[in-house]
Amino acid sequence: MNVFDTLDRGVAVAAASPALVQDDQVLSYAVARTLALAVAADLRLRGIGAGDRVGCLCLNSIEHFLAYHAVAAAGAILVSLNTRLAIGEQREILGHSGTTLLLHDDEHRERANELAPCLRAGTVAIAAAMRSKAATTDLPIRAPADDTAHLYYTSGTTGRPKGVMLSHRNVVTHADAAIAELGLCATDRWAHIAPMFHLADAWATFAISAVGGTHVFLPRFQPALALDLLAHHRITITNLVPTMLNLMVKEPDAAARTFALRTMLSGGAPIAPATVRQILATFRCDYVQTYGMTETSPYLTLSLLTDAVRALPQNEQLRMKCRTGRPFAGVDLRVVDDAGVPVPADDRTVGEIRVRGATVTPGYWQDPAATAAAFDRDGFLCTGDLATLDRFGYVNIVDRKKDVIKTGGEAVYSTEVENVLMTHPAVLECAVYGTPEPTWGELVSAAIVLRPGAKATAEAIIAFCRDQIAHYKAPRRIHFLATLPKTGSGKIQKRLLRDTPGG
Repeated sequence: MNVFDTLDRGVAVAAASPALVQDDQVLSYAVARTLALAVAADLRLRGIGAGDRVGCLCLNSIEHFLAYHAVAAAGAILVSLNTRLAIGEQREILGHSGTTLLLHDDEHRERANELAPCLRAGTVAIAAAMRSKAATTDLPIRAPADDTAHLYYTSGTTGRPKGVMLSHRNVVTHADAAIAELGLCATDRWAHIAPMFHLADAWATFAISAVGGTHVFLPRFQPALALDLLAHHRITITNLVPTMLNLMVKEPDAAARTFALRTMLSGGAPIAPATVRQILATFRCDYVQTYGMTETSPYLTLSLLTDAVRALPQNEQLRMKCRTGRPFAGVDLRVVDDAGVPVPADDRTVGEIRVRGATVTPGYWQDPAATAAAFDRDGFLCTGDLATLDRFGYVNIVDRKKDVIKTGGEAVYSTEVENVLMTHPAVLECAVYGTPEPTWGELVSAAIVLRPGAKATAEAIIAFCRDQIAHYKAPRRIHFLATLPKTGSGKIQKRLLRDTPGG
């Protein structure tokens, strides 16, 4: 069981079929395999051996796809860098991981040159490595299943990033489970729109390849370009983070295009039901809410409907589709209280989601203390996500532990308030968080981006919320911003909002 096996499986079922599509460039699976082995041979020629860490600094592209498979074929470990990080942050990751060499695309040539001094073997342009004439007869080198395949450094929304280790077994097991859960097949066309350096999208690099489907790449996200790509390339399935979907469905002409989508997946952060309704109206396809973590390869739940839920009225089925969902195949999931005791399945009692299974990380790179702290005594990963559990076995996340707002002795879950704000006609994006206040402990605060041309006052938005939820839950402070701070994967960085003076 090895990451490179997924590319071999694609060759076996669809060798001559279109595998990789970017602008007017189309490569078959057979050609993609040949190019991946050429890059792997070049790495070996430069002294890369089993277990060495190889960085990747690329936009969404054919080159990024090849890097994932080439590093596996060389027997090395891939460290895919967030392209949006500052150079100091990237240097820290390269240093902590002990990365030896950095693969890059033309877009990042200058940054790669700046990073070169901290790399023993320097940097290599993937386009140049693809032309390597080094012998490939001893490749691929298939590392054992439980060896580390990838290091993903967490986005750092809560502090210093940690290197999440994912083994070949983690990655391939997740790919096979996703194939079964989502019915992936050779006729599927996947759009790489969410960043490939993040697992919101990267998992499909392996799952779609294993069934011989087609990968289509959008190097940079722009709402209109993403909509055009979905329509023009007849994309059948993809996964986008809620911030992307929210911007796409609010494009004035979003629904004017003709789409071939069968399923739209959303993951990486909670999504407002109002946005889900717009997604269904725009794309006219099935919608599946997903939830997962870098530490779990990533999926932990899907809002795919069980037979019992399909027996419910249509409006109830839609409500269930907007929830976090039921456990992903192979995931052992619990919702427990502070003592580790499972909460009742009453859809009201809040507990922490804890999980274990073959897709869960063995731990953090060179960080035994963080690894030990992440698991409970039964070997379950403590996610830090708070949720309820219903009678159908579906969980619904109400907040991150760190994001629960304690005001006047009451707990306010930021997701609930954000869902209300997103129904306001003037609101484009929002984030709710707690700010210190001596009398109440914390005040409910909201950062809001208005739709282009829209106007609204703080007083009007607060009154709007108070009409729909308890007054203590409604924001007391409103901050209007031009944009919200986001991680490279598109998650809103509430930590930065909380830490901003006056926030």
